[in-house]
Amino acid sequence: MASATARTRAATKGKKAGRKVRILVGKPGLDGHDRGAKIIARALRDAGFEIIYTGLHQTPEMIVNAAAQEDVDGIGLSILSGAHNHLLPRIVEMLREKKMGDVVVFGGGIIPDGDIAKLKKKGVDRVFTPGTTLQEIVDYVRGRVKPRK
Repeated sequence: MASATARTRAATKGKKAGRKVRILVGKPGLDGHDRGAKIIARALRDAGFEIIYTGLHQTPEMIVNAAAQEDVDGIGLSILSGAHNHLLPRIVEMLREKKMGDVVVFGGGIIPDGDIAKLKKKGVDRVFTPGTTLQEIVDYVRGRVKPRK
């Protein structure tokens, strides 16, 4: 006979596996332009993902704390300010510190091609640049982000 703990784990695993993938969409830093982030959030929502939008002017701490509270599977970050080389890796680092290193972090915005490899090396899974279609982003999230265990 299975223990109560084993039954609870099995029930929890089944619920997580059957739930929608949860994506937090954030705007780190002082960047005040959120139209693109809202368009991405809407496209992902329309594709069946559960979306948590944090709004403008979020610190890395605010984004990571919201990700923990909302039990997200992925974080999409929109950044136009030029602070991507500091803010995105800091978010990845803080997730690892909170034992949430399995949360997939991806970003987009005005990010020079030369910075993309550096961001990937620091744990950002994917970077989308201007001209990326909404379908490309949806397909990426659908293929890469799964409910966390």
